[in-house]
Order: sequence, then structure tokens, then C-alpha cells
Amino acid sequence: MTSTSTPAVFAEPVRRVPGRWIAAFAVAWLGVWMAQLAPIQKLLPDQVQAQLDTTYWVDNVVAFGVISGISGVCAIIAYPLTGALSDRTTSRFGRRRPWIAAGAVVFAVSLVLLGLQSSIVGMGVFWSLALTGFCILTAALTATISDQVPVDQRGYVSGWISAPQAIGIILGVALVTYVFAGALLGYTAMAVLLLLLVLPFLFLPDAVLPRELRERMSWRGVVEGLWISPRQHPDFGWTLLSRVLVNFGNAFGTSLLLYFLEFGLRDPNADDDLLVLILVYMVFVIVASLVLGRLSDRLGRRKAFVFVSSAVQGVAALLLAFVPELTVAVVAAALLGIGYGCFLSVDQALATQVLPDPENRGKDLGIMNIALAVPQAVAPLFGAMIVAALGGFAGLFVLSALFAFAGALAVARVKAVR
Repeated sequence: MTSTSTPAVFAEPVRRVPGRWIAAFAVAWLGVWMAQLAPIQKLLPDQVQAQLDTTYWVDNVVAFGVISGISGVCAIIAYPLTGALSDRTTSRFGRRRPWIAAGAVVFAVSLVLLGLQSSIVGMGVFWSLALTGFCILTAALTATISDQVPVDQRGYVSGWISAPQAIGIILGVALVTYVFAGALLGYTAMAVLLLLLVLPFLFLPDAVLPRELRERMSWRGVVEGLWISPRQHPDFGWTLLSRVLVNFGNAFGTSLLLYFLEFGLRDPNADDDLLVLILVYMVFVIVASLVLGRLSDRLGRRKAFVFVSSAVQGVAALLLAFVPELTVAVVAAALLGIGYGCFLSVDQALATQVLPDPENRGKDLGIMNIALAVPQAVAPLFGAMIVAALGGFAGLFVLSALFAFAGALAVARVKAVR
């Protein structure tokens, strides 16, 4: 379709979004990340450990990894399916807002119910439901970037996904550790904060899809739509592959850091030092995502930023592998923060520019988002197996570096975006 014949709801946005839109977007993501990361980093591992009552850390990580891996399967289904549904939603409230609201409610209720569980099976069921709510919510929320944000503002706006992620890690963990201690209280607090912080974004405008423009939907069509041919759309394929590789690399490098400090470095102050590493990581993620995301907008370039940020993460992982010292780990945390912060913001902007079809932005970005959620879900399980098989952490960090470098090479193959 030409730009003159494209219906307004599908057209590329040209009007820059105002500061209040960006503020509501950032606050919503802060709620999302606290609700997801506090359970992953603190609440769920503690629940699993209390249930297993074992001192062998690999058993705990494997059990946590199985629960997280099952939830990752839910993400593979939920992301593109709910993205496709939001593409076809004709509600008078818009295409995305109903799904943002529904996802937040499913996510919050599942977290509260998760806090009541005392069996591994129950934890697995309700964490899977919680992650499904997370996917419904974030599939619609990320689609608003393609719907409403012009190309020359997407790097900066996407930085307000990654900056709240960094803040959400430390704030969420601190709250459930020092303020809302205990599983039920901690999960409930995250659920309430999620709803409160997402709420302002629901009052912002969202384009309504006229019923006559709604594409007919069938289960066969949805399943077939999950396959986007890399031959017909090579830039989408290379971007997706790069995202999978880099996120696996980052997850391998960060998901077992506490165990690396405790059992790799024999650090007697592992909990406190992990907090230091998280703080260093957080600061550099925030700075890199916002500054470098905006710089990529001004220069009109994405690939170079994604390539370098991926490679920087690989260097950080190699430092952890071959110089296993606490001071070096702090340097590696800074490099990981710079690399991943830049990657999250600029790669998200890049992803919105290689989508095959403006009518299916939600579904296509849902497929892209699988590459963010699934590596984080399954990395603890695979990582624990690798450490146990190799008898140490060096092999895990080398693998992390290889994935990051491979991701850099993959994004270099993108042709349509500079």
C-alpha cells in the first residue's frame, strides 16, 4: 500500500509523542519490571528453596529453571497470539488498551495466588499464568511504539523500556526484602504496584480500528502467521536471530551471578556484593539506554549501536570467565550495563523498522518479544546444567560471550536499516 492509501490506524506515525506520554509509558514499564523481576530474583527462588529444603544449590536452580522454562513455553504462545488479537481488536477504547488492562489484571491476580502456593506444581502453574499476563500486557504495550511513535523518536522512547527495567530490579528486590517481607506480602505488593503504575497509561488515547478494516481471523491463519519467512523478510529474520542470541548471552551472564559469587568466588559477603553489582549494572543500563538510544535517533543509525553493544557484552562475559575476581566482576557489570542498556533501546527501535506488515504490528512484535522472554526464562536451568557438567562457571561465561558475539554478527546482516 502507498502512504496515500494507507488507513490512518495503520499509517506510520509522524507526530512526536509528548513528554506526558513518555512519562506514563515509563511508569507503566516500571510497574511491569518490578512485578516480573522481583519474583525472578528473590520471591520465587526463595519459595522453591523453602519447599525443597536442600542445601545443594544446583537442585534449587534446576527446580527454579524447570518452573521458569515451563512459563517460557507459555510466552511462546501468548506473545504472538495476543499480539494478533490486539491487531484485530475493534473496541471503542482502542486496539491496545483493552489488552494492556487485561494483561495487567491477569498478571496481578496470578501473582497474589502464587504467594499462596506451597507446592512446586502450584508455583509452576501460577507463575506460568503470571508470565502469560506479563506477555499479554507487554505485547500490547510495545506495539504502541510502532502505532504512535515516529521513527526518529523510537530509540529514545525505547530507552524508557530498559531504564525502568534496571530500576525495577533493584527497587523490586529491595521492597520485597526489606519492606514487604514474605512470599504472600511480597507478591501482593508487586501486584498492587503493577496495577497502580500501569493505570495512567490507560487514560492516553489509542487509535480505534474500524470494523470494516478488521482482518478476518482463524486459528489456522494465526498459526500460519507465526511463521515469517526469512527468505521473504530477511531483515526481520536477522533481527530476530540477533535478539535471541544476545538475550541468551546476557541471561547466561547474569542469571547465576549470586551463585557465581557464593560458589565461584567463595565470597563471604555474596548478598551485599550482588547488590553492588546490581547497582553498577543499573546505573550504566539507565545511562546507556537513554543517551545512546537518543543518539541513534539523531544519527539515524541502529545497526552500529546494536553491533557494538552486543560485542561489549561478549567482552564482559570473557572477563568473568578468565579473570574471576570481585573487582573485575564490578567492571564486567558496568560493561554489561552499557552493552545491554544500549542494546535494549536501540534494538527495540530497530525491530519496529523491520516489521513485514503494518496491519500485524502487534503479532510481529509479539514474535520479536519471544526472543526477550524465553532466554530469560530458560537460562537458569541451562546455566545450572552447564555449571554442573563443567564443574565451574568459566564455561558458562565463555558460552555467554559466544552468543553475544554471534548476535553482533547476525545484526550486521540487516540491510534495510542503517
